[in-house]
Amino acid sequence: MPLTFSFTTSSALDAGRNEPFELGSVQWIRRFGDGDRPALACGYWHVTPAEAPEPFDLVMEADETITIVQGHLTIEVDDGALYDLLPGGAASFNKGARTRWTVLEPTVEFFVYS
Repeated sequence: MPLTFSFTTSSALDAGRNEPFELGSVQWIRRFGDGDRPALACGYWHVTPAEAPEPFDLVMEADETITIVQGHLTIEVDDGALYDLLPGGAASFNKGARTRWTVLEPTVEFFVYS
């Protein structure tokens, strides 16, 4: 039986490990390319209403699945769907989805890009 390459990673929510991101900050758990998987990444995104005082548009650059750890945000999709996400809420978007995000409270989101 041939051996296969194994990659594992683990992390706990730790704001001290945050890095600047396009908006807000991120704590990476798995970066793009880790484990020889160029399209897979995950982590915690932290954002506050002060960092995003107005709704912002985002075209998804990858398939993305999110769950809200704390906080509150809404995501409106061009097709008319509106997601009001509170802790425990989750949503998933295909690459290319056109969205508008509104940060209503300081928010921590767990995300997976694939």
